[in-house]
Amino acid sequence: MPAIVGLHNPEPAYRGTRHNAGAEVIAALVKRSGTRLRRGPRQVRCRVAQVRIGSDPALLAVPTVSMNVSGPPVRGLIGYYRVAPEDLLVIHDDIDLPFGRLRLRSGHGHGGHNGVRSIAGSLGTTDFWRLKLGIGRPPGRMDPADYVLSRFSAGEREEVDHLVDDAADVVERFITDPERAMELAGGRRP
Repeated sequence: MPAIVGLHNPEPAYRGTRHNAGAEVIAALVKRSGTRLRRGPRQVRCRVAQVRIGSDPALLAVPTVSMNVSGPPVRGLIGYYRVAPEDLLVIHDDIDLPFGRLRLRSGHGHGGHNGVRSIAGSLGTTDFWRLKLGIGRPPGRMDPADYVLSRFSAGEREEVDHLVDDAADVVERFITDPERAMELAGGRRP
């Protein structure tokens, strides 16, 4: 059973920010499945939902801690549910990917993303999948940290909603056919 984790900052002040795009994809998948996220077991600091996508089971999750310390909860999640790291898909924002683009990859480094860095450090491996949601580069000389914590503009929001739906489609395809999912999201194996 694959584990699909959407990264975010759970505090209400960060709702709707660029950094929370990964959790928006999980919310879309939960809605499609007709279920809801529930508090995980005590040793799993994530909200979780066990779902079926087609005939295949999957575990959807969002950590209940800030993004930069996502590693221990993700390690607890895959340990508790006995998911191998290579069956983990982490969904997150990426400022180095053009706005509105998706990329599915396995392996590679953290690319400067602190949530991915934390997960790789906690798991002791980079051999897990990532679905990157392109949020584009900060305008002008804006600090990247301020940019990822800012909300999408009204004009961007419609495109982001499409991006989230497209990402949910890729995740559904990933569960049933990872090779086809990579074609859809412009990804590649390490």
